[in-house]
Order: sequence, then C-alpha cells, then structure tokens
Amino acid sequence: MIQTDDVKLTELKNFMAEIKKRERSESQLIAILHKAQELYGYLGNDVMDEIAATMNIPTAHIWGVATFYHYFNLKPKGKHVISVCLGTACYVKGAAQILETIKKELKIAIGETTQDRFFTLEETRCLGTCGLAPVMMIDDKVYGNLTSKKVVEILHSLAHEHE
Repeated sequence: MIQTDDVKLTELKNFMAEIKKRERSESQLIAILHKAQELYGYLGNDVMDEIAATMNIPTAHIWGVATFYHYFNLKPKGKHVISVCLGTACYVKGAAQILETIKKELKIAIGETTQDRFFTLEETRCLGTCGLAPVMMIDDKVYGNLTSKKVVEILHSLAHEHE
C-alpha cells in the first residue's frame, strides 16, 4: 500500500509525540531524522521545518545535524543508487572512465538523480573488492571487472525493468 503524504506526516507526528513524552526532544533528533527519511526517502526543507515546529528546535540546528551526518539525504534518491569506487585499485584500473561512461549514459553528474528518479550516481572510496577492480555497486549488488561496454549493458538491463 502506498502511503500518501498525509499518512506519512501523521506517522511522523505520532513518532515525535511519543519522543516528546519520553525524553528531552533535542536528544532524540537523530532518531526523528531517521524516521522522517524512512518515511519520505530524504529530508526535504518542508519536513525539516515540520520537525522544527513540532519539536521546538531551531531549523538551523536541524539542518546542521542533517548535513553533518553522511547518512541523511537532502534530495530524493533514485530507485537504484549507483556507487562507483574511486579507491586506489579501482582508479588505477580505470574507474574514472567507468564514471565518465555512467555520467554520459545517464546525463547526470555525481550526486545527481535522473529526472525519472530511476538512478542516482554517487562516488565512494572503497567497496572492499579491490581484486575485482574497477567496481561499482548498484543498490546492494557489486559489479566488478568493469569496462565501459559492460557498464552500458548493466544500465540498459536495469532501465528495461523500468519500462
């Protein structure tokens, strides 16, 4: 069942109300931000404003916490998140070319999401699979020994599921 924004907002407000009953609200800000991101997929300005108003915490403080922790997304992410490893082994074996191929194919830069919200492109420093360099991870699956041709084939196969 797909939740409407009203249902999500009600769930978030109920979560915050429970926290207000139990503890000092500011000490639970990270838990609230996690809940909001779980519900919405990212922390938009309107969601952070709602948290600020409900919890009586300055929006600037909430923004500071959300931007400090790498886990929180401030923009919507695509259905599939592509992380290209730019660690030493991958870089030496051609990760820069792999990254350029993806950028060209999807017409997005690092940190961006395609207009249809199907793909988000990120970079990472190490996926721990140096023996398969160059590698990328799409969601939880690692793809190794990449070439530009392989990357295009992988992207096209995923795009076909979208159609």
